[in-house]
Amino acid sequence: MSGMKRTTEKNLMVFSGRAHPGLAEQVAEQLGAGLVPTSAYDFANGEIYVRFEESVRGSDAFVIQSHTSPINEWIMEQLIMVDALKRASAKRITVVLPFYGYARQDKKHRGREPISARLMADLFKTAGANRLICVDLHTSQIQGFFDGPVDHLMALPILSDYVRDKYGDQELAVVSPDAGRIKVAEQWSARLNNAPLAFIHKTRDIERPNETVANRVVGEVAGRTCILVDDMIDTGGTITKAADALYAEGAAGVVIAATHAILSGPAVDRLKNCQASEVIVTNTLPIPHERQFDKLTELSIAPLISRAIREVFEDGSVTSLFDGRA
Repeated sequence: MSGMKRTTEKNLMVFSGRAHPGLAEQVAEQLGAGLVPTSAYDFANGEIYVRFEESVRGSDAFVIQSHTSPINEWIMEQLIMVDALKRASAKRITVVLPFYGYARQDKKHRGREPISARLMADLFKTAGANRLICVDLHTSQIQGFFDGPVDHLMALPILSDYVRDKYGDQELAVVSPDAGRIKVAEQWSARLNNAPLAFIHKTRDIERPNETVANRVVGEVAGRTCILVDDMIDTGGTITKAADALYAEGAAGVVIAATHAILSGPAVDRLKNCQASEVIVTNTLPIPHERQFDKLTELSIAPLISRAIREVFEDGSVTSLFDGRA
């Protein structure tokens, strides 16, 4: 047996799908690891082909893909990448989801509805994922949908540090766009010198997706710069109506802060034309040049993701990244 060498050296490999290569490149650069060269293309009928250009045997593999539009295509590509890694004998496969697709369908509001967020977790498990790394899940219970470790990272420190540095000298209020997200607003308040909290009481018509009806501000916002916080901006309807409601209640200013800039359909026009002075987001999702606008500020989530990958790879503590989180 003298000819056999037992290697204990771990091998970190980072892979990127085609959805948001810019973010994956930033993450790989901060890890000091190049992205593994990958062939990926579509067949004429839309089927996806993926092949890695170097051996992945025994590696600790991290597969980064943001679920952006066309969302089903990119989810499928990531599943196929995981399957390819499993069949090529990667030792451990961690799926990195800066934005987790279908996260909003996390419970049944009515009969005969799916729980698509759970189905997503099952698909990744079946494909061969051992672990998930996610950023600001729509609801924390999604962590329980996956049978294995889930690292739930928070963009809050990145966003709140920026807000504190820029607006910390003003009288602030932290505003949740609905009562259900007040917990997140409390964490923001703790990081902004215990700024007072307010929320928008709104009613939603379950027959009409992406639309809210009535808005009423609960809390003291008059004369304050309101930091309006949410996990995502999709069509922008909810958050821009909330900004208008705050101005109607005498707010001195409104700044919008959200992790995921989905920015579907009318979102850019709504945000450009609403009364908020700045819209602060992260780059969990790609924002094409034509969807960028003057008051949009994009902060990089790459430092957070790369630190989490390093902790997982070195069997360290990902929990150590959750500073400021209750």
